[in-house]
This record gives sequence, C-alpha cells and structure tokens, in this order.
Amino acid sequence: MKIISNDFKNNELMDKKFSYRTQNISPHLKWEDVPAGTKSFALLCIDPDGGDWIHWLIINIPANIKEIPQGGPVPGEELENDFRKAGYGGPSPPSGTHRYFFRVYALKTDNLKGVNKSSFNKKVKENAIATAEIIGLFKK
Repeated sequence: MKIISNDFKNNELMDKKFSYRTQNISPHLKWEDVPAGTKSFALLCIDPDGGDWIHWLIINIPANIKEIPQGGPVPGEELENDFRKAGYGGPSPPSGTHRYFFRVYALKTDNLKGVNKSSFNKKVKENAIATAEIIGLFKK
C-alpha cells in the first residue's frame, strides 16, 4: 500500500496554507495498492518533532474511499486532536522545521468503536492489515 499527495511530495515542504496558524486546510491524500480484505481505513497525522503531537485522527473511513480532497470533505469520523478539536489541525511548529507523518491504515474491521486519541494506536494496530506513510515538512 502507498499514500501520495497532490499537495506535497514525501519529505518536502508543505505550503503555508496547510498551517494551523493560516488557512488550516487539510492536504490532498490518496492511497493505492490496498490489500484484499480491507474493510475500512484510519488516518493519523502526527508530529514526532513536537513530542508526538496529534494533528489529525480519522476512523471508519469506508473501504471504497481511497482519497481525501484538499480541504475535505473528510469521510469517516474525525476524532479530537491535540488542539482539543475534532478534525484537522495543521502544522504549527514553535521553531525550526518539523516532520508531519500522515499514515493511513487498512483495517480488517468496518467499524472501530470507542476510539479516542488515547486508544487510537492500540485499536488501529489490533486491526491493521497494512500501513502507508508520507511525510510533509513545515518550517516556521
């Protein structure tokens, strides 16, 4: 499985419009080569350079959806991020350049229940068939 974006290449800078402090628009994401048996997807965006700050969590993306357009609409259920809001919270590094890992998970279940930001990793890993990742960079 692989994930790509029309808005940035892997390990390249993201435009300022995706920043939390500007337009806070979610980037385009598309995943391909999905394994057989996939019943849904989950998505995570995390900043490991910011103490594993969670920027975006989505669960219960239907198996027939393999793309999120720039700015949405977002399929599935968006969970609370570390900005204490459900939905996308863009890059917002205090200084320097940070890496933003966008990970999509192919899951063997069509509905994750009772998931929040604390239980996301455990529940997703219990149900993951495959994972793909793209890294966007953002400089203050």
